[in-house]
Amino acid sequence: MASEAQSIEGVQDSGHMLLGGRLVAGEGAPITVIDPSTGQPTATFAGASVAQFGKAIAIARAAYEEGQWANLRPVARLGILQAYLDLLNVNTDRLRRLIVRETGCPIGSFAIRAQVESPLHQMQQMLDLYPSLPELVENPLTLDERVAVTGGFVQSLRRYVPVGVVAAISAYNFPLHISLWKLLPALAAGNSVILRPSPLTPLATLALGEIAVEAGLPEGVLSILAEGGAEGAQLLTTHRDVNLVTFTGSTSVGIRVAEQGAPTMKRMHLELGGKSAQIVLPDKIEAAFDAAVTVCMSHAGQGCVLGTRLFVPEEEKPKVLAAMKASLDYARIGDSTDPSTTMGPVISEAQMERCERYVQLAVEAGATVVTGGKRANRPGFYFEPTILDLPDNRNPAAQDEIFGPVIGVIGYRDVEHAIEMANDSELGLSGYVHGKDARAALEVAKRLRTGTVNVNTFFASGNASSGGHKLSGVGRERGVEGIRAFQEIQVLNLGGM
Repeated sequence: MASEAQSIEGVQDSGHMLLGGRLVAGEGAPITVIDPSTGQPTATFAGASVAQFGKAIAIARAAYEEGQWANLRPVARLGILQAYLDLLNVNTDRLRRLIVRETGCPIGSFAIRAQVESPLHQMQQMLDLYPSLPELVENPLTLDERVAVTGGFVQSLRRYVPVGVVAAISAYNFPLHISLWKLLPALAAGNSVILRPSPLTPLATLALGEIAVEAGLPEGVLSILAEGGAEGAQLLTTHRDVNLVTFTGSTSVGIRVAEQGAPTMKRMHLELGGKSAQIVLPDKIEAAFDAAVTVCMSHAGQGCVLGTRLFVPEEEKPKVLAAMKASLDYARIGDSTDPSTTMGPVISEAQMERCERYVQLAVEAGATVVTGGKRANRPGFYFEPTILDLPDNRNPAAQDEIFGPVIGVIGYRDVEHAIEMANDSELGLSGYVHGKDARAALEVAKRLRTGTVNVNTFFASGNASSGGHKLSGVGRERGVEGIRAFQEIQVLNLGGM
């Protein structure tokens, strides 16, 4: 069994795990990372065993109970984490090369910034935000409550304390981004963390462990373990010594994670699937013309917040479809390492098959393929950028998350009809409204039942949280809520004369 990763074309990584502050070789089944651009292996190394996951939990629990990290003054923790973040910034070229090879995100596309530079910038914002959040906040007692019945006075305080041991389970599409959203806020709050990346894209996340050692993170507060299966992840979601599970992935798996954590009353933070709506108001039809480019060129549609349901006025639909199709004439499908490539592959053969299946289901339910709809004729896992003319919002391609370069266009009679269809979904992660009349667009946005709505923009910041409504999840990431998610509230009621 290999203990050192094999590499291709200068992309090197040790394949070592971070276990309680020490770099170790995996003792479990081998992981083979496939380059989606070629369909060929790019690295092979031994994954962590279940026993190693168990050891990581024990180490994290002991570190938390000893309090060497949790009891540090926040300014001291932030100093160490700032040194860590500074080293991550020094390693951006290495991290970018790893991500390009393991995810297939094109190195020359606009999506690559969201893979590396954006998460590092957002983490700096969150480290800057953390000191502004007080550990103690006074509860708003009335004057009568402040005078105790036994005499004297009462003060009631909310104290924010670490949750304890955090298990972070990341997704494959933006591995660095998603991992850092969980990792740094949890550590800043004083927790011990065990991070488990997707077995499809573990390389950049494992590199985070090597850099953590170089930055001098205390032993025990961080472990990063990759595995080929799901046994370690299941141990993280069921073990009594894990206090909180933060998971990003599909809704179906998120439900299982919540079920596994229920017997031990774990706190759950779940960022799950999306089928986000874009409502294009009649006064801004041109906003729809580039919608296919935005969705399909954003990492081949593999983003849970992408606006894959596009609602336009029924009478404008033919013009919109023609303009969207023309916009894809400039798309260049190719290898992720080629700077001229604008759209790369999806992650796997299984994901290509999912795209094919949903196009077929859409057509069987009355949709028309405007362009694309099939695999690209080249090695690797490429699916053509696809525009579907959907007859209604009940079509399978409008209801289910496909997670590929597929966008559906649906006509609406009036704005009320558009809002009704946008809300007709079990998911509610993000949404978009486009309109020249900003007040009218804002009124539409306020009526969408989704966790984030972007009006005439797309915005993401370390200072502003995101999260899902309905089956799109529980809890928020980034911003104040994304830090407080890794803290418990302890109320202190103090009496005195």
